[in-house]
Amino acid sequence: MTTMPASEGTDLDAEIAELESQGKYCTAFHSQAGCSTILSSTTTQSLLQASSPASSFASPYPPSSIARRARRADPSRSNLASHATEQRAYTQQCIYRTAAPVTAFKVHDPDPNAVDGGHVLGLRLEVMSRGHFLRPYYVMLNRPFSSGKHLRVHRHTVPPAVPLAAFAARHLPPPTSDANDQSSPPRQDLDRFVRALRREVTRYHNRLGVSADLRRRLGLRDGPESRPRHSSSIVDVSVADIEAKQIKLTWADERSGRLIMDDDGHIMKLVVFGRDGRDWETTKELVFGKRNRMEDIAQRLEDRGAA
Repeated sequence: MTTMPASEGTDLDAEIAELESQGKYCTAFHSQAGCSTILSSTTTQSLLQASSPASSFASPYPPSSIARRARRADPSRSNLASHATEQRAYTQQCIYRTAAPVTAFKVHDPDPNAVDGGHVLGLRLEVMSRGHFLRPYYVMLNRPFSSGKHLRVHRHTVPPAVPLAAFAARHLPPPTSDANDQSSPPRQDLDRFVRALRREVTRYHNRLGVSADLRRRLGLRDGPESRPRHSSSIVDVSVADIEAKQIKLTWADERSGRLIMDDDGHIMKLVVFGRDGRDWETTKELVFGKRNRMEDIAQRLEDRGAA
């Protein structure tokens, strides 16, 4: 009978502990997702409504007393009905936010010196990333011009990477100052302005998601387990510009690279630099042929790091 070395046993115990922690996380996640799916199903909603005390027709007691008796008799049923109501409201909210990604509302500016009597048109832009709704962006518009019809961007929470001013100049041009040219004032198109703005915001978050997916694919995490084993491993992946169109790669042997993407997150160019300048060999290994999607680059980087 052979005896396992102490170092290998320690590594095996650490690996088993990590797998157990991942299993507990996955079990909790799938359990939560399963409960949400069951509660939001039509069959479950129908059963809860049919078994609720309010659905009893022939009863000499008022509905309030029936509900109190039901809660005393079976508190778990009341708790389940409460969770089902919350899940139904959450599902309805998600449907509204998905079907209406842009909503308009009116706001009144309390400032007594505000233009146009304080009337403000608000736009709410919904953005989803990795299956979750992010914090919405807001754009406030007012009418400060004497014509009373042209809109202008008053306030906004759009990130700096989105060219809001360019979209406003293109689709919401201000009226001309020439008094002789008032017969044909520039036309504004609010619908095109909103479409272009939301498309650019969505592209921006998609590019951020590409960087996060690449970092997660290469297993970069905070802690000792993220340290590379050899010089071909990637030690850092980060966004290199404000528009999130460039991704910076850093190797363990101090090489660096840049991934340049287009507006939609597709790879356009990859550059790798070493101590002696351009590293053409690594560039050719990572970028070749027609399959140069981000998934392909991540797979090649992963294969080189594991080699």
